Amino acid sequence: MIEARHLRVLRAVAATGSFSAAARELGCTQPAVSQQMKALEASAGTPLLIRTGREMRLTQAGEALVRHAAGILAGLTAAEEEVAAIAGLRAGRVRLVSFPSGSSTLVPTALAALRAAHPGTRVSLVEAEPPRSVEMLREGDCDIALAFRYAGGGAEWDDLVVRPLLTDRLVGLVPEGHRLAGADAVAIGDLAGEPWIAGCPRCRRQLVEVCEDAGFTPRIDFATDDYPAVVGLVGAGLGVAVLPELAVESVRPRGARTVAVEPPVEREIVALTLPDLAQVPAVAATLDRLAEAATRAQDLGPAGAARGRAGPC
Repeated sequence: MIEARHLRVLRAVAATGSFSAAARELGCTQPAVSQQMKALEASAGTPLLIRTGREMRLTQAGEALVRHAAGILAGLTAAEEEVAAIAGLRAGRVRLVSFPSGSSTLVPTALAALRAAHPGTRVSLVEAEPPRSVEMLREGDCDIALAFRYAGGGAEWDDLVVRPLLTDRLVGLVPEGHRLAGADAVAIGDLAGEPWIAGCPRCRRQLVEVCEDAGFTPRIDFATDDYPAVVGLVGAGLGVAVLPELAVESVRPRGARTVAVEPPVEREIVALTLPDLAQVPAVAATLDRLAEAATRAQDLGPAGAARGRAGPC
C-alpha cells in the first residue's frame, strides 16, 4: 500500500536528484529517506530509481508515480482539512504564492481580514510570477496562486478553479518634466522615440507586443523585475515605462507622473486553486478575503487615476 509520506519523499528525491539533498529539504536524515524509498519500492513492486554512482534517475514507473503524486497529495490535503473542519477544529493552513505587486496591495488586506475572522488559520506567503506560480500550484507546492494574464491566454487555466478578482489597467509613467507629463492620456505611439524601462519578463513581452501593434519596437535601455527600481529610473529621467496600476499603487513614485494610455491595455488578476482544494474551508475563506480586498482596490481605481493625472503619486 502506497503511503502519502513516501510519495512526498519520492517527489523530493526527484526534484533534488539525491537522497542527501532530499533529506535536507524534508528536514530528516539521509538514511530515513533511503528507508522510505525502499518501502515505497516494495509497495510498488518495482524499482522507482536507478542509481549509477552519484547520479540518480527515475525509472518509467518512478516517473509515472511522480506525475500522479501532486494530485494525490492535493486530494489528501483537501480531505484532511475538510475532515478537521467537520470535526470542529477551527484551524487550517493555506500556502499562498503571489506576484510582488499583489503581495503588497491585495494580500495584506485579505490576510488581515482572514486573521480577524479565523484567528486559527495559518497562511504562509512566497512570491513568484506566473507562469512559475501556476506551476507551483499544479505541482502541489502551494494551495492558492495569485496570478495575472493578458488577453489571449484563455485556455491556460482550464484545469484549475479560477476566481476572478479585478481588472488591472496599464498606465504610462513619465518623468515630471516630460513633455507629456501633464496629459490626461497618451497614445502608446506618442512614446515611440523614448528610451524605455521594462518590468517583469511577462510584462516586458506585453510591452513589446503593444508597441509593435502601434508600429514601433521600443528601445529598452533598462529591464528589472523590481517595480520600485522601474519607478526610480523613470523619476531620475532615464526613460519612460508602462506599468500595471496595481504595481504603481505598491510604490510611491517620486519625480514621476502617471498618465492614462490609449487604447487601454488590461490584465486580469485572479486567484487560482485546484478543484479539490477549493472545497477546503481555509482555502475557500482565503479566496473570499482576496475577492473582498480586490473589490476595495477596484473601488479606489478612479481616485488613483485622478491622482496620477493631477500630479506626483
